[in-house]
Amino acid sequence: MVQYRKQGMIWKKGAPTNASGAEDKSVGRRGTMAYQILNAHHRDEGDGLFHIGFDALVSHDITYVGIIQTARASGLTEFPIPYAMTNCHNSLCAVGGTINEDDHVFGLSAAKKYGGIYVPANQSVIHSYAREELAACGNMILGSDSHTRYGALGTMGVGEGGPELVKQLLKNTWDINPPEVVLCYVTGEPRKGIGPHDVAIALVKETFGEGLVKNKVLEFAGPGLKYLPYDFRSGIDVMTTETTCLSSIWQTDEEIEKYYRIHGRPEAYRKLEPSEGAYYDAIINIELDKMEAMIALPFHPSNAYTIHEFVENADEILKGVEEEAKAKFPKANLDLRSKVSDKGVYANQGIIAGCSGGIYDNIVEAADILKGESIGNGYFSLSVYPTSVPTALELTRKGKTETLLAAGAVIKPSFCGPCFGAGDVPANNGLSLRHTTRNFPNREGSKPGEGQISAVALMDARSIAATARKGGYITAATDIEYETEHLEYHFDGEAYRNRCYYGYGKADPSAELVLGPNITDWPKMYELSENLMLELAAVIHDPVTTTDELIPSGETSSYRSNPLRLSEFALSRRVPEYVGRSKAIAAEEAERREGKRPERLTKALSTVGDVDELLKNTQFGSCIFANKPGDGSAREQAASCQKVLGGFANICYEYATKRYRSNCINWGILPFTIEEGTEFPYEEGDFIFVSGIRNAVESGAEEISAKIIRKDGSLSDLTLYIKGLTEDEKQIILDGCLMNYYANQNN
Repeated sequence: MVQYRKQGMIWKKGAPTNASGAEDKSVGRRGTMAYQILNAHHRDEGDGLFHIGFDALVSHDITYVGIIQTARASGLTEFPIPYAMTNCHNSLCAVGGTINEDDHVFGLSAAKKYGGIYVPANQSVIHSYAREELAACGNMILGSDSHTRYGALGTMGVGEGGPELVKQLLKNTWDINPPEVVLCYVTGEPRKGIGPHDVAIALVKETFGEGLVKNKVLEFAGPGLKYLPYDFRSGIDVMTTETTCLSSIWQTDEEIEKYYRIHGRPEAYRKLEPSEGAYYDAIINIELDKMEAMIALPFHPSNAYTIHEFVENADEILKGVEEEAKAKFPKANLDLRSKVSDKGVYANQGIIAGCSGGIYDNIVEAADILKGESIGNGYFSLSVYPTSVPTALELTRKGKTETLLAAGAVIKPSFCGPCFGAGDVPANNGLSLRHTTRNFPNREGSKPGEGQISAVALMDARSIAATARKGGYITAATDIEYETEHLEYHFDGEAYRNRCYYGYGKADPSAELVLGPNITDWPKMYELSENLMLELAAVIHDPVTTTDELIPSGETSSYRSNPLRLSEFALSRRVPEYVGRSKAIAAEEAERREGKRPERLTKALSTVGDVDELLKNTQFGSCIFANKPGDGSAREQAASCQKVLGGFANICYEYATKRYRSNCINWGILPFTIEEGTEFPYEEGDFIFVSGIRNAVESGAEEISAKIIRKDGSLSDLTLYIKGLTEDEKQIILDGCLMNYYANQNN
């Protein structure tokens, strides 16, 4: 179905051929679609990096308040490019009182003051709006959401943390090393019942585990594209985030030209294709005709099987899921094997939603599968969230909403909640089947630390509908008979024109920002001192630690505009003691700044030098060790909460994503690594002393010697690395955070 081959390829006459060892990679990459677009957006500074300026920005209501507050503190006067703020993550106002709607009001006031685009709650999910209104062939869009992917429409989308959007709002650049480009060569035609999530899950399964495409650009081309409608392509494209790639771009054709024509923007289309001789660092062969219906089991989209393989071996496979859950959440007891019977494997819930699931073609075919059928009156339920009001309008006009309602499904408004645990939380020990982007722990909204737990498996909308038709018994859509026809989509943007605020180019400096009581400024952050004493506040040896574990999603995100309150949830579902430990460390650092001699810090410093001298020039902060942190969301709160609690460094073997590492740097957290294979036998409460850290960062040293001070007082050596910092990144760390960096520039 999907096969990765680590070999250089050259694009010749519309197809790839093996590259010879003599090929000039740097020259050949210029012929890729990715490099054609990157070079067109590059501001050359002669340092070998790409310095990118984007065409548009997008944020949702978990992130835009913090972005605007940070940019405002750094001198923002007007949005320099189109900036769309959608309200699709915290649309529910039942949690936290007025907090969510206070932020929505703030967003509209910011759009008026600075000249932005404001999309009210339930009008559209962030990526649907960007596809419909902002994408254009050859353009680039930066979003403060990890699933910012519009490559199928000829637009390179990049998901980053909020500070990277702040840089764009202040007319600075996104700086990256020239990335490798991997060709996704698509052949064959998918059979009936196979949908975009089946292809996407197979792609993630093949590439994620070994980091095969991490921080690389995926470029889709090949004869199989002609069999894929634009919705099918977008459904695959948005899931490329789960491979940990940097971005994606697709060859464009008449199908994409039709998309822009339907959406009233024909001028946004132009043909994109690789140039003759374009060089690719590797190739992924995607054989659509060999695709099977897929299921991704908890707790990652790469934990994937064909549905047939899963059903046949369900008891054994689910036993492994239960064991993993028990290791992560000892207070909870996940029981999934009880769902296996002679009838098959029973699920409690089906959800078709968001930027990957709630698109028009998915819902049309799900309705066709359920036409004249019933989901039954048992424990199984089905909810469908069209991705935008225009999509919902067309489904209603075509009669598909009626079909779904008659079968027992519930139609809900445009909302991203089911993807991150805000809404549709299953019962304890429930199994939810979702055509959404992620199935990490807690993404379904349960609280394992309180003894409750449920789980999400990802499936395509077609197989979810087939399962609903079977009353909740997991069924591949390829195993049932149904009739379907492709119904042309007609975009009606009247709802957007009636409700959205289009303020780009119309900034009004006299407009007042409306600040609700939960919207607070960032606490003061200090520049990096000469030396650093760290105390390990959390040590996590899981293979991967997600951003959802670093700062849980769901109802906690209601406090995203209040840094101090949000920080109370940091690592709360993985290491509940972390917040208390970090606060204790921060309290001693506050005492040190007041000229006092905090007890634990003083004792630790006494083992490495003159205490009185070191107290003057040694910051004391908390530190997290994790094997591979930062997989998942782009939300910067995973890093900012650490800093608000007094965190000064992370230590790991590698960072799961560039965006999390960038978030750490932008919040002044030192992104240390240690050598792969090196033991890290240290525990919470052990200290790490890094002498001369400020000078090391200033000079660009990438290898740094540190001392470990164990709780028993013994000393040992540890070698830390900080590799590949740009000059700006060095200064941001030295200044203490991005806000300080900009404030110092303006003084």
